[in-house]
Amino acid sequence: MTSINHAGTLFTVGEVAQATGGVVVRRSAKPIRSVVIDSRTAVDFCLFVPLAGERANGHDFIPEAAGRGASAVLAGAGVWANQGERLAEIAERDDISCVVADDTLAALQDLARFHMARFPRLFRVGVTGSSGKTTVKELIGAVLSRNAPTMVSAGNLNSEIGVPLSAFAVTAEHRYGVFEMGVNRPGEMDVLASIVRPNLAVLTNIGTAHIGPLGSREGIAAEKKKIASYLKKSEAFFIYEEESFYGFLSRDSGGRVIPYGPRHTQGLQGGSDQGLDGTAIDWEGLLIRFPLAGFHNYRNALAAIAVASFLKLPPQSVKEGLEAAAPLFGRSQILRGKITVIQDCYNANPDSMAQALAFLSEVSWTGRRIAVLGSMRELGDHGPGLHRTLGRNAAALTLDAVFFFGEETRDALDAYREARGAAAAEWCGDFDELARRVTAVVRTGDLVLVKGSRALELERLVPFLSAQDTAGEGV
Repeated sequence: MTSINHAGTLFTVGEVAQATGGVVVRRSAKPIRSVVIDSRTAVDFCLFVPLAGERANGHDFIPEAAGRGASAVLAGAGVWANQGERLAEIAERDDISCVVADDTLAALQDLARFHMARFPRLFRVGVTGSSGKTTVKELIGAVLSRNAPTMVSAGNLNSEIGVPLSAFAVTAEHRYGVFEMGVNRPGEMDVLASIVRPNLAVLTNIGTAHIGPLGSREGIAAEKKKIASYLKKSEAFFIYEEESFYGFLSRDSGGRVIPYGPRHTQGLQGGSDQGLDGTAIDWEGLLIRFPLAGFHNYRNALAAIAVASFLKLPPQSVKEGLEAAAPLFGRSQILRGKITVIQDCYNANPDSMAQALAFLSEVSWTGRRIAVLGSMRELGDHGPGLHRTLGRNAAALTLDAVFFFGEETRDALDAYREARGAAAAEWCGDFDELARRVTAVVRTGDLVLVKGSRALELERLVPFLSAQDTAGEGV
C-alpha cells in the first residue's frame, strides 16, 4: 500500500472509538483530517458521520461519501445490524475505516467534547438569544481576532449538529473561540453548553423565536439560561440591560452577571444614529463609525464592547473590529440603487420583524417606504396570534405599501385590514405573483424591506427590484 502522509490528522480511528464508545469494525491506514455530515461535502481523508433526518437517512449516502474520498465512517449500530454486510463491502472496496456507535448524533457530540478537551487554554465565548446572536458572534469575533488567533463558528452553525462541527475547527493555535448557541427544543442547551463550556456567555434577548417547541417565553428563558451553567465565579454572563427576564436570568448564575447597553456599557459616552450608514459610537475617547444600521445593531455592538472591556482589550482594536463589520447575507443588508433594499430575509421571528419594521418606519428617508413580509415559522400554536400582531404592528406604522407572503401571513393581512382597511396591503401565496405585484408598485426612490423566514427564500425578490428602472404605477 502507498504510504500516507498523516500530517494534520484530526483523529485516529482509535480516538473516534474511544470518544464515542464505539467499536472499530474495520481499520484503514488513512488519516482523518476533517468531519462532515453531508456526503456532498465529503473530501479526501474526512470522517463521514451519517445522521437520520426527516426526509433521508445519511447512512444511505455512505457510498457517495466514500467515493468522494472519505477515509472513515461512523455508523449507527441499528443500521449496521441490518446493513453491515453491505457497508463492510463498501469499506473494503474503498479502504475506509468503520466505527459503529449506538447513536450517530450523540457520537458526533461526544467526539466534539473529546476534541474541545484537548484545548484547556482556549478561552471560549458562547452567544445565545432569540435574535441578534449571529451578528453579536461575528462582532465579538472581529474584535477578539485583532488581538489573538480566534475561531469564530461559521455562518449559523449553532445547533446540536452545528456546534460540534464548529468545535472541530478549533486548533492549537487559537487563543479564543466564539460559538453561537441556538436552541429549538428543551434540553438542547445542556448539550451545547457541555460541548463549549464557555468562559463568557452573552444573551442578546428573550423573544418568541422557536416558541412552538419551547412552549412559552418563560420556557425559552429557562433553556437559554443554561448557557451560563459552566461559568466560574471569575467569569461573566452578559445580559442586555432592558431584558424583561433579567432578574430570572441573573439568578443562580455561576459567574458574575454583567448588564450591557447604553446605560451600563463601561466607557460609553453615547451613540449617534447615522440612518442607513449605521451608528457613530463614542467610546473610551474614540469615535467608532459602526456601519451596521439600526438600534438593534447598535445594541449588538455594545455587547461586543462589553466583552472587550471585561477582557481589557486595547480600545483601538475594538474600534478597528467594529468599523470593519459587514452585514452577513440576509441580515440587515443595505442594497443601494434606484430602489434601495433592506435585505433581511435570512430569518424572521416576531421580535426581529418588529425591529425591522420600526427601522423601516423611523430611518431618515425622503422617498416611500414599502414592506414585503414573509411568514414566520416554528411558532406552533402561537403562530396565528403572532402573525396577527405582525399585521397590527405594520398597520400602526407610516408605510406606503405592505405585501404579505406565505400562508401564515393571511392572519397578518386580516389584522392589518381590521386596523387600516384594504388600502395599501396585499397578500400573495405564490412567489411569481408576489414578484409581479411588487414590481408593479415600486418606483425609483423607494426604500423596500424584504423580510421573512429562511424557507421562503425571499432574497429571490431582490433581482426583480434591482432590475427596475423607474418602476410601476405606485399606490
